[in-house]
Amino acid sequence: MKKTLIVIDMQNDFIYGALGTADAIKIVDKVNEKIKEYKSEGNQIIFTRDTHNTNYLNTNEGKYLPVKHCIKGSDGWEICEKLDTEGAIIVDKPTFGYLDWERFDFEEVEIVGLCTDICVVSNALILKAMFPEIKISVDARCCAGVTVESHNAALTTMKMCQIEVIGE
Repeated sequence: MKKTLIVIDMQNDFIYGALGTADAIKIVDKVNEKIKEYKSEGNQIIFTRDTHNTNYLNTNEGKYLPVKHCIKGSDGWEICEKLDTEGAIIVDKPTFGYLDWERFDFEEVEIVGLCTDICVVSNALILKAMFPEIKISVDARCCAGVTVESHNAALTTMKMCQIEVIGE
């Protein structure tokens, strides 16, 4: 069975920059180990990049989260250099959830990344809605939320929507 690892928004701004957290820093090595595992098995790896323009603060999201981050072309927009992106597919997304997943042929999906309570949960639910019959899982050890409480709430939400949460 073809497995796909989707690495959500492991970008500098979410790890070390404008919206970085200690919990995000803690998962970088775990995420890279997961990437190595998938590569060694010859599986597909997809990275998403949160992608905003310089007018971010004038957008709806910018009004609710007035912190410039992941501005296209900036260092904060780049995927963390500690992660092996070689041979991976990279997709840019202008909002929490990527809306073009149907272009991929998924049989089984595992999701890791940032932030559990915003972009991870958004993409997990979109994938579950688009592909209701495939196995979708999230590795809690390889995710971090804005807070521990919101991370745990997102994991609970995903479980309730029949997304398997592993690594708790």
